[in-house]
Amino acid sequence: MQKLKKYSLIALAVVVVGFALWTFVAMTFSYSSGDRVGYVQKISNKGWIFKTWEGELAMVNMPGALSEKFLFSVRDDAVAKSLQDTMGKRVRLSYEEHVGIPVSWFAETRYFVVAVDVVE
Repeated sequence: MQKLKKYSLIALAVVVVGFALWTFVAMTFSYSSGDRVGYVQKISNKGWIFKTWEGELAMVNMPGALSEKFLFSVRDDAVAKSLQDTMGKRVRLSYEEHVGIPVSWFAETRYFVVAVDVVE
């Protein structure tokens, strides 16, 4: 019985360490990166455990056409402040895509905005 308890604790420790390692790798290394251009429609601070900024970018290809929404997350408060300051202006968002984030505690999307530029 003692061996079973010991092996159960070792197995639990391996699972916990594996989960933590996978989460670290998924949050640290980006799968892809790119830019999107449009108008920031919404930015809000959300989360039960880990607070992130969640937002929507409206991308319009042609005047009068329906806009496509790009949902994104922001971890850096300085970038979120820049987004708030540029609302109503056309902006370029530079983002990184993080694939394989195991839980939604860290963000609602897998696209993390890292920089904001106003487009003339």
